[in-house]
Amino acid sequence: MPVQSVDQIKAWVLEKKGKEVRIEVNKGRKKTVIRQGVIETAYPFFFTLKMDVDGCCQRISFNYVDILTKTIELELI
Repeated sequence: MPVQSVDQIKAWVLEKKGKEVRIEVNKGRKKTVIRQGVIETAYPFFFTLKMDVDGCCQRISFNYVDILTKTIELELI
């Protein structure tokens, strides 16, 4: 997903709301976490993902800027 601005990222996330995505989170020092989840809601400054982690449902929120700075990467499944 080539992005140029936060507004384009917001539009992309709103368009994909309710769809399953693969997320790769860069935690620094060569540590990355890869999970699958569903884009649940999108707010003006952040969005939430619903994930099934170890048998329980978790909701995790991310800023749109995280995608712009490549802290996280989203990919449709």
